[in-house]
Amino acid sequence: MKTKILILSAAVLGMLSPAAFAEDAAVTGAAGGAVTGAIVGGPVGAAVGGAVGLVAGAAIDPPPEQVVTYVQQQPVQQSVVVEQPLVVGKPIPQSVVLTPVAEDPRYAYTIVNDQRVIVDPQTHTVVQIIQ
Repeated sequence: MKTKILILSAAVLGMLSPAAFAEDAAVTGAAGGAVTGAIVGGPVGAAVGGAVGLVAGAAIDPPPEQVVTYVQQQPVQQSVVVEQPLVVGKPIPQSVVLTPVAEDPRYAYTIVNDQRVIVDPQTHTVVQIIQ
């Protein structure tokens, strides 16, 4: 039984190697989930654990505290009204104008529906909503 788990774990990790360019957390989450699933539930557990680990590992990390502080300290600009609800991990419309975070170009911000929103400027994905 242990050799089956070892072989299955190696196979799952081998399938993940094309994802080497993905976020490290996603790959680590998938691999860890697959191994844990294999130990607990055998081959089916490995498949389920790998999928769950991939999703958990790919979750959006909150921005650094200095980015949040920077956005909180900026003067209030006009709020944009968006019909869809704001959800962390979901994109806002491309038409919404973003302001870059001077201290960290990985982030931008805007004010949507009277809430400050930190966004990934590449994808327009909501990273954090500041209450």
